[in-house]
Amino acid sequence: MTQLVFIHGPGAGACGEGFAHQLDHFPGSLAPTLPGHLSGVACTSVERYTDWLRGWLWSRDCQHDLVLVGFTLGACIALQYALDYPDEVKGLVLMTVSMRPKERAAGTLDMRLKAAREPEAYQKWLDFQRHAMMFVDPELRERLMECHKQVGPMSQHDDLVVIDKFDVRDRISTLRAPLVLIRGVDDPGAPPEYELEIHQAVPGSRYVKLDDAGHFPMAERPADVNLAIEELIAGLA
Repeated sequence: MTQLVFIHGPGAGACGEGFAHQLDHFPGSLAPTLPGHLSGVACTSVERYTDWLRGWLWSRDCQHDLVLVGFTLGACIALQYALDYPDEVKGLVLMTVSMRPKERAAGTLDMRLKAAREPEAYQKWLDFQRHAMMFVDPELRERLMECHKQVGPMSQHDDLVVIDKFDVRDRISTLRAPLVLIRGVDDPGAPPEYELEIHQAVPGSRYVKLDDAGHFPMAERPADVNLAIEELIAGLA
């Protein structure tokens, strides 16, 4: 029997609550909140987050038949997990992910650093988070904004640094787990089509592009994301 595991990133609340729609839809699924997000000490690399997640799952006797679903940092962790421990991962659903260091607009990191120091910059950072979630339903968006206030801008800064060190281009051809890639085509940040690069590098992968979705498809188009997960699991049977 498969075990669904949802892995968050630095946006959409920066905690497991970003997968609220999936947790409601898939009974028995898990959505850990990574260390350094709400509590604990953050990890300094995707590899260390992967090891933390594996320990967390093994402590719950979840060692095999894992279907890992992640966005941004969480997608990097899921991909790393599948490459490092292929016998434990049965399938992957990745959103807003790159297999190489991302290209970011000038000032992306500095904006978070200023937000940690200056009240006016902090408010601008909060406004940026709310704008980034423009396609999320208002009730969930406000819940996730409260999470952002607890986690804070420095955690997000550190996560972006970790994401930008991630590079598995030399290993991507060894991926064995069936893979679904999802991209929100109306992402307000208009990032490069990193998901297409992975799709082209992994034969047999599926690539889903969703309108009226941006950086967080699982919270913006939950029915479509849930369907993609269901279809992947059905194909694994």
